[in-house]
Amino acid sequence: MHFGFGFKSSTLLIFFIHGLVFTLLLLYKGIRNEHKSSFWLAGFIFLCSMYIAPFMLGYAGWYGIKSHREVLFFIPFQQLFLLPPLLYFYVKSSLTPSFIFQRKDWLHFIPAIVYAVYSLIIWIADKMILDEYYFYADGRDKDLALWYQISGFILLVFYLFASLKHYNKYKKKTYETVSFADSILYVWIQRFLIAFLGLLLIRILFFILNPEWANFGNKYWYYLSFSILFYYIALSGYVHSIKINLPYLPQLSKSFSVDFLAEAEEETTGTETTEKAEIEITQADKELQKQLEHFMTSEKLFTNPNLTLFDVASKLNTHPKKVSNIINKGFKMNFNDFVNNYRTQEVIKKVTASENNTKTLLGIALDSGFNSKSTFNRAFKKHTQQTPKEYFSQKN
Repeated sequence: MHFGFGFKSSTLLIFFIHGLVFTLLLLYKGIRNEHKSSFWLAGFIFLCSMYIAPFMLGYAGWYGIKSHREVLFFIPFQQLFLLPPLLYFYVKSSLTPSFIFQRKDWLHFIPAIVYAVYSLIIWIADKMILDEYYFYADGRDKDLALWYQISGFILLVFYLFASLKHYNKYKKKTYETVSFADSILYVWIQRFLIAFLGLLLIRILFFILNPEWANFGNKYWYYLSFSILFYYIALSGYVHSIKINLPYLPQLSKSFSVDFLAEAEEETTGTETTEKAEIEITQADKELQKQLEHFMTSEKLFTNPNLTLFDVASKLNTHPKKVSNIINKGFKMNFNDFVNNYRTQEVIKKVTASENNTKTLLGIALDSGFNSKSTFNRAFKKHTQQTPKEYFSQKN
């Protein structure tokens, strides 16, 4: 089978092959560990590989050979209506372990299904009924039609913003619910979503500044950038699917009676109840605040690296939302910052008491409830405006 190995076709071929390899690896990981998110990512990476295929094969000379050109014409490689919802459901299933695909979720795939039927009709008409090019009389690939490319572009932007919104909601609820938020934030997801938006903005810029953008040959650098980005997504997603079985996750799932992100999306309390809770600060709230401070200082609940809002609420014999409300209003912090502030003060107290003569600073930090060096450094600087090294050097 003819394939012209040039610079453009060869570089895209490398990413294409790697995309297929990661698709298989993620499928294996999903089957073996029953990770729903791995299946969604596998589908997304596979479609990304197919997305660059027409240009890879085009630079290899396929559009110049009739039998090869028909393959490019009649196989819808660029699934621009299917890529965006797959990305969205990957993000959603990664951040919400209890996510279940429901019947209503099929609505997201209606545009992709319609386009698949459209492609099938064209193939049946040109190859089986008319036995000649009718829809393809102009000799141009329908996947590269302007209306389809623009529609797919708009859809991708919409789902990227929806994914970012979902991530930000998850991030906010995480900081309000657990004391080890940095460990489960999936920061890389936010990074690649923002990078994806940046790539789309570059595409708009090229389209405006480069009058020849519509020419096949001038799109190489965009597709190379797209390939690098989806390779990063594939690699990062696979690495995180390996790291997903972290030590604190089993305890986390036991502590939460429901998925905390799902709870964040519920509005069962009603707007009026929420506004009333924000306005009223009762004497009982103040008493509960004092109890909370007592338990944190006397029993040192913060030394538990897996401490959650539910653990504290259970200790105080009240509802988690009550505790969250008190911390937000009484201490002007979220739960994560509240607990890490106690941990930071504990580290300072122990170092001042010269415990660092027998233990390293990291050892003291771990004893104080931090679960990693990076989390300790970030929290310490946030609460003291200095790094641990700067702070203790100044004190000495």
